[in-house]
Amino acid sequence: MKFSGKNVLVTGASRGIGAVIAITLAKRGLKVWINYRSGEAEAKAVKEAIEKDGGVAEIIGFDVSDEEAFVGAIKSIVEQDGELSYLVNNAGITKDKLAMRMKVDEFMAVIEANLKSVFIGCREAIKVMSKKRFGSVVNVASIVGETGNAGQTNYSASKGGVITMTKSFAQESASRGVRFNTVTPGFIATDMTDVLKDEVKDAFISKIPLGRFGEPKEVADAVAFLLSDNSGYITGETLKVNGGMFM
Repeated sequence: MKFSGKNVLVTGASRGIGAVIAITLAKRGLKVWINYRSGEAEAKAVKEAIEKDGGVAEIIGFDVSDEEAFVGAIKSIVEQDGELSYLVNNAGITKDKLAMRMKVDEFMAVIEANLKSVFIGCREAIKVMSKKRFGSVVNVASIVGETGNAGQTNYSASKGGVITMTKSFAQESASRGVRFNTVTPGFIATDMTDVLKDEVKDAFISKIPLGRFGEPKEVADAVAFLLSDNSGYITGETLKVNGGMFM
């Protein structure tokens, strides 16, 4: 894959899919800014893994739902590197509960972390990237943003919002040379799926045409493609990484 830019900010990159995205992009030659909110030790471990493999990375801690902190972080990156070429909005949370029992603050906490934060990142990316008339943003949503899911009214709403909001940003920024796309992972093998009982895993897998959970690297490769010059004529799209579970 070809990348014309030199650096990328990955939010929520201290663990899970975000960490694999950071490592994958570093292997592609990008300088990676590893964002974390509370997992500083994990972020340092990701940085060490990247540097051990010959890559370049920096750690930048802030809460993505804090507008002032997010704006300040991007400003700091641009001051140090002279640009922000790519952004991956990956950070997010869950607070699962049946809708009839969900309090408004539990709903809004997920909206703040998962949707508001992506809005802030995308808005600031346009401002910075438009100056060079180049840039690419990938927002990590979820299959449940397309299908809904019982017990995840807040999470589904936040991720569905990310999908449609990305299309709006893509329309506003195309003339400025900035692209916006979304990936929607399905069931991916992570720490959360590792603790599931075998019968629960089998029940989920039975609904996946490819017959297995996805790997974080498969999501990361999809993100890398959408960021890269190889997808230069793609914007406003949603790339499903779900093994055929939702087509």
